[in-house]
Amino acid sequence: MGELRAVLCDMDGTLVDSEKLWDVAMDALYDRLGGVLRPEVRAATVGGCAENTMRIVYDDLGLEPDPAAMAESARWLHAYTGELFDAGLPWCDGARELLDGLAAAALPMALVTNTPRMLAERALDSIGRHYFAVVVCGDEVARGKPAPDPYRRAAQLLELDPRRCLAVEDSPTGAASAEAAGCAVLVAPNAIPVPLGAMRHQVGSLAGLGLADLHEIYTRLSSPREGAWLPADTP
Repeated sequence: MGELRAVLCDMDGTLVDSEKLWDVAMDALYDRLGGVLRPEVRAATVGGCAENTMRIVYDDLGLEPDPAAMAESARWLHAYTGELFDAGLPWCDGARELLDGLAAAALPMALVTNTPRMLAERALDSIGRHYFAVVVCGDEVARGKPAPDPYRRAAQLLELDPRRCLAVEDSPTGAASAEAAGCAVLVAPNAIPVPLGAMRHQVGSLAGLGLADLHEIYTRLSSPREGAWLPADTP
C-alpha cells in the first residue's frame, strides 16, 4: 500500500476532552425541551452530526420531528456549547505532544470533525490552527460521520488516496466514518467503548505515541500480509 502520507484527526474526545462539555450542553438542551437525558441516549449521540443528533433527541422525547424546530434546537445547542468552548478546552492525554511531533516531522495533518465550522473555529483558538493543512467540518459535507464523506473530503483536499492516511478517532461513529472512507484507524476511546475491527488499532490513550508508532500502526493495518487484527498491549 505504500507509506503513511497524512494523519487525519478527529477533534472532540480525540484531541481535546470536550465531550464533557457536550454532556453539559446536551443536559441543558433536554432541560429546555422538557426531558431528562439518559446515559444510553447520550452515548448514541457521541461523535454524531447535528442532523442525526437531533433525530435521536426528538425521537427519544417523542417530539414531532419538525425540521425547523430541530434546526433551531441544533443552533441553540451549538451556541451554548460555543460559550463553554470559549472558557478553554483541556487536551486529551498525549494529544498535544503527538501533534507537536507530527508537525516537527512535517507530516501533513487534517482536522476532521462533525462539529460545525463556527464551533470548530472557536475550538481551534485553543488547539492551534497551525497544526492542520486542512480542516473539514460537519456542515461542509453532504453527510456527516458515520458516512465516509468527511474523511474522503479531507483526503481529497490533501490530494491523497484515503488509503494512504491514518485516521485518529475516539468514537464508534468516527471510526466507522474513517474506515468507510478507506483509512486505517487509530482508536483511543474516550467516552464510550469502540468495537474492534480489521482496520482499527486500539490504544488506551495517545500518551507516549510518536511518528514511528503511527508509521508502524499504519503499516500493520494496511498490509494484506498481516491478516486478522490483533489488539495492542495497552490498557
